[in-house]
Amino acid sequence: MDLGTFVRPIPDFPKPGILFRDITPLLADAAALTHAIDRLVEPWRSERLAAVAAVEARGFLFAVPMALELGVGVIPVRKPGKLPAATISHEYDLEYGRDRLEVHADVLARHDRVLVVDDVLATGGTAAACMKLIERAGGVVAGASFLIELTALGGRERLGPHRVESVLAY
Repeated sequence: MDLGTFVRPIPDFPKPGILFRDITPLLADAAALTHAIDRLVEPWRSERLAAVAAVEARGFLFAVPMALELGVGVIPVRKPGKLPAATISHEYDLEYGRDRLEVHADVLARHDRVLVVDDVLATGGTAAACMKLIERAGGVVAGASFLIELTALGGRERLGPHRVESVLAY
């Protein structure tokens, strides 16, 4: 199945000059979504993982079925103020400012191997911040998996030396 046919290009969104890759058609088609999850999971089947870390918000859509397929739990990585218990946070730079992510402080056992999952790898800032949170919480980053990689933005290089897998590349 050609998953690229289910990704709709939207020019000039959210601002002029940006070509947005809309995954809504893929999410709406059960066969395409199933195939996408299968492709996201496949490179990680032989890894000994303790959890999948889901980056808010679209990462949640892929992380839960991936975790179920891999037989592990999900760690929600959220924007500030969304988690009810004690948290660890990491502030990071974006191409247009700063942001912060949080994870529950007690979510991982020491040395738990964690896979980071999100829908798109662009500059890598959000995924790198998520990886730092996993490490600060005592975990080990096994790698990262993305539905779409925007190769011209260099996110893969920013995430090195971690293993990075993507299903579609633009």
